[in-house]
Amino acid sequence: MSLRDPRAAHAGAVDASRLDALPPLPRDDEGPVFAAPWQAQAFALAVKLSEQGHFTWKEWASALADELRAAEDRGEPDDGTRYYQHWVAALERLVTAKGLTNPPALHDRKEAWADAYRRTPHGQPVVLQKPD
Repeated sequence: MSLRDPRAAHAGAVDASRLDALPPLPRDDEGPVFAAPWQAQAFALAVKLSEQGHFTWKEWASALADELRAAEDRGEPDDGTRYYQHWVAALERLVTAKGLTNPPALHDRKEAWADAYRRTPHGQPVVLQKPD
């Protein structure tokens, strides 16, 4: 699935110079590629938060590079299969560092999504209930 693929969760176009600033990104001739919609959504979220001025693209590239380096230090294979998991980890770290959320709120939201996923019948969309 490429960035131009409609299944890519409307990640939008990102200019090549911004993409080149990132550590090696899974891509083809048309741009970034995604194995699942959540990857495109994580990509789009980082792009949008940067565009809104919450962090610079240079800060984002540095956070992602740090996360990839930490994975390498842990001995994780560098085969690209976990790239977007590292992307999400870097994004979580950066948004908490920037005060966009805090670790307890992030944890609670992740747990709510996990609970919603567990309660959702196979093949149905996962719906997160609004907090009380």
